[in-house]
Amino acid sequence: MATKVIMPQLGESVVEGTVTRWLKREGEAVEEMEGLLDVSTDKVETEIPSPAGGVLLKVLVGEGSTVKAGTILAWIGEVGETLPGEEPLAIPQAVEDGRSPEETPDASPANAPGSGLGFISPVVARLARERRVDLSQVKGSGEGGRITKKDVLVYLEKREKGAPEPAAWETPGEGDLFRPTEMIFGEKASAATQPVRPAPQGGRLMAHTAMRKAIAEHMAQSKRTAPHVTTVMEADMQRVSAHLEANKQRFAQDGINLTYTAYFAFAAVQALKAFPLVNSSWSEEGILLHGQINLGIAVSLGEEGLIVPVIQDADGLSLLGIARSVNDLAQRARNKTLQPTEVRGGTFTITNHGISGSLFATPVIHQPQCAILGVGAIKKRAVVINDGITIRPMVYLSLTFDHRILDGASADGFLAKIVQVLENWSG
Repeated sequence: MATKVIMPQLGESVVEGTVTRWLKREGEAVEEMEGLLDVSTDKVETEIPSPAGGVLLKVLVGEGSTVKAGTILAWIGEVGETLPGEEPLAIPQAVEDGRSPEETPDASPANAPGSGLGFISPVVARLARERRVDLSQVKGSGEGGRITKKDVLVYLEKREKGAPEPAAWETPGEGDLFRPTEMIFGEKASAATQPVRPAPQGGRLMAHTAMRKAIAEHMAQSKRTAPHVTTVMEADMQRVSAHLEANKQRFAQDGINLTYTAYFAFAAVQALKAFPLVNSSWSEEGILLHGQINLGIAVSLGEEGLIVPVIQDADGLSLLGIARSVNDLAQRARNKTLQPTEVRGGTFTITNHGISGSLFATPVIHQPQCAILGVGAIKKRAVVINDGITIRPMVYLSLTFDHRILDGASADGFLAKIVQVLENWSG
């Protein structure tokens, strides 16, 4: 009996998805759990595995089409099988070993699942085959030493470039988190690519994307829900800058690109530990104090919008661990492989608006969180220290908070703790 391929619900609030690419064509053989198609939502783009082995009998939803979760996308079955309400389909002959005709086998046994390397996922196997990677040379970081897609990508970076690539959203001194779309995904996404039509009063009307609609709804809902208040302080980044320069090469030897983002994240975690009320959410029954610190980092996607990947359990990570997580999320953003679970569950968010030279801003709270930290551009300025004028790298930090939960004194205490950690950095 033929098996349905269903549009999954990729997240609690995600009700539809867009088919961006079919990885198999009608008539091609596919194995169970092998990558079948790419689907994007307003938050992530992910690869959907085949629910069964067999032949891709018929594709019902073409590339570029957006459909509701639960919609039948295609059928998988055996050659000549009859689909409901149809005659038997004439399916092109597939190659005997199950590969599509254009695929070239890789003779390396190390690339084959079950070759002594433990479980190798279809995504990892396909990536290794396409990029000619000998998986026996890749160090696995997954459970039980399992090789993950991230491990293969890290291996490729080292093999092809000899050193890790800079994180997608950061270059020290240039506004770490927000980078143009082409630097994140390697492609240009501009307003010119959006459908436009003449507006009745002149000009042009550009259609909303699903992501833009979701952002608009989320931001408007946040402003309606919580009374927003913003407080601003500045921090001297002299010690952090010195520590970064002294340790950047050492971190690079472990395959980690150390940038300012890790320091801001680490300082925020220390402040959240000292002021647990900031790591909370409002409810009508009471204030929910979260047991974990899950740190969201807002990443700009240019004119497409933004996304907030989450570092889970950030309170258990060192500077090294946070930097490693930032690199990992950057790689996933660059390759459009963030999973739905990686953009959910945040308890506090950091957003960097300094990429365009902005000194400070009043960001909107990412509901249902209590607060959001805005990081401005790091600029060398003349400051007075011990009654003398000196030049220091300075940054403005803004905290927008929910006034239902925090008052000015507690919010200022939290922000002052971040400043204290940064200015007294000892490593």
